[in-house]
Amino acid sequence: MFLPTTAKELEQLDWDSLDVILVMGDSYVDSPFVGAAVVGRVLLDAGYRVGVIAQPDIQSPKDIVRLGAPNLFWGVTGGCIDSMVANYTATQKPKRRDDMTPGGRNERRPDRAVIVYTNLIKRYFKDTRPIVLGGVEASLRRVAHYDYWSDRVRRSILFDAKADVIVYGMGEKTVVELAQRLDRGQGVDEAVEDLRGVCYISHEKRAGYLELPSYQAVKRDQEAFTGMFHTFYHNNDPRAAQGLYQQQDTRYLVQNPPAPYLTQQELDTVHELGYQRDQHPYYARQGDVKALETIKFSIATHRGCYGECNFCSIAVHQGRTVRWRSPESILAEARLLTQLPDFKGYIQDVGGPTANMYGFECQKKLERGVCEDRRCLYPRTCPQLTPDHRRQLSLLRRLRQIKGIKKVFVGSGIRPDLVLADRKRGKRYLQEIVQHHVSGQMKIAPEHTEENVLRLMGKPGPDDLLAFKDAFYQYTQAAGKEQFLTYYLIAAHPGCTEEDMYRLRDFTRQVLDIRPEQVQIFTPTPSTYATLMYYTERDPWTGEKIFVEKSLKGKMRQKEIVTGRE
Repeated sequence: MFLPTTAKELEQLDWDSLDVILVMGDSYVDSPFVGAAVVGRVLLDAGYRVGVIAQPDIQSPKDIVRLGAPNLFWGVTGGCIDSMVANYTATQKPKRRDDMTPGGRNERRPDRAVIVYTNLIKRYFKDTRPIVLGGVEASLRRVAHYDYWSDRVRRSILFDAKADVIVYGMGEKTVVELAQRLDRGQGVDEAVEDLRGVCYISHEKRAGYLELPSYQAVKRDQEAFTGMFHTFYHNNDPRAAQGLYQQQDTRYLVQNPPAPYLTQQELDTVHELGYQRDQHPYYARQGDVKALETIKFSIATHRGCYGECNFCSIAVHQGRTVRWRSPESILAEARLLTQLPDFKGYIQDVGGPTANMYGFECQKKLERGVCEDRRCLYPRTCPQLTPDHRRQLSLLRRLRQIKGIKKVFVGSGIRPDLVLADRKRGKRYLQEIVQHHVSGQMKIAPEHTEENVLRLMGKPGPDDLLAFKDAFYQYTQAAGKEQFLTYYLIAAHPGCTEEDMYRLRDFTRQVLDIRPEQVQIFTPTPSTYATLMYYTERDPWTGEKIFVEKSLKGKMRQKEIVTGRE
């Protein structure tokens, strides 16, 4: 069963109304890889009637009114990625294609979708139930933030959208608790006052919480903005974070501490909620969704990332602590995939933000929360982490034995430094990956080679990359296979000059013996340290001035230096 998206489906279910209506910027794909689908399934499992309106027409009421009004709340999300990232390239040109839109034409998702959809609801439903924002777009714009596309500091998206609540991060526990409180008759203000994992608007300061510099202060003072971001970033761990508040006009944004991470049993349950693993037929008639080619036959094994790359938002949205599913849950999902009529025997990916973070974590972090004064993998792997690929090796071996599975690929990328830091099983792990789990090419992401740039990225130097490369090709040759490494690289990251790109070009040609094609121009996305650097043009830890390429021509030139198209 899909969640209903039309009045006819409500009749078929004998539902006279809905408790929650989810409005989303993607097409409705019912998959554990799609946040809105997960939230809908979790609410349904908790006993609530949930409907979906995907990519509504914003010029008329025809879509937004077709399910009526919800009894408890509206849930609004821009989609799996920020709508501005979905709609524009790094050089701010409109994207023609969208992998989460039927037919692939990028013409259904509005800019700043969260704001537009909230206004659409309010236009046709006066004095309606609370509007709750969620997903990456709302989560990463929940406090005052630099917005690349308007080149200015914007208020919390909660104020710009004039919504009621933000559920930030991975919000399954929070959204169910919110529904339960509203269902018991609590008003929205009472319901969110002590609810972890939410932001809301208050007319008063929140006693006992940390005060961030006001929006007005950070808008005019970059030092205040930097101080604000440090405090914001270091209060995202459920075990150690304090509540925050920030004045936005005459009112305050209040951020309650993050919700506790799901336990392994809870995470297993979320992935076992009867997803259809397909596009809803109502939207499928409008065209295929390309993203299904990747996610339909893939398995997510864990959440979170302790890599903390400064240009990546995963640490803020999913968290810096890795949580993994049980092998039994993952194997059950693999068996389920073999029963799907269009399964050809190939699992496209088994992994997470980084595939080889499955199954181990720092015990100190699990007990006390993340460290403020050190990182797990930069400048080198912390001795407290003790990488161990045992669990993932066992999992992959068991997956290979399942009847009906021809090949299991690890397509989400692995960290070479973690492989090398695991002195007991790292080599054996890489051997088995090379032997059984590479689809012609293995993706790794060194991003750059120059120390001054890598330091600002929070990435290790090239020594581990070269050792990993040599081992990969040694094992590939021994296995009698023709397989290659592909390298993701970034151009125009804060601190990167044309001279750095020339040195990167020389390294890739002379040492790696390639002409890179996977070179991405840095995009400043909200709530990352790299975006902070882009805006302030300073190293946020030392205050030193750094070079930042801001001209579109200069960004393109940095990319072309490495790709050879200059």
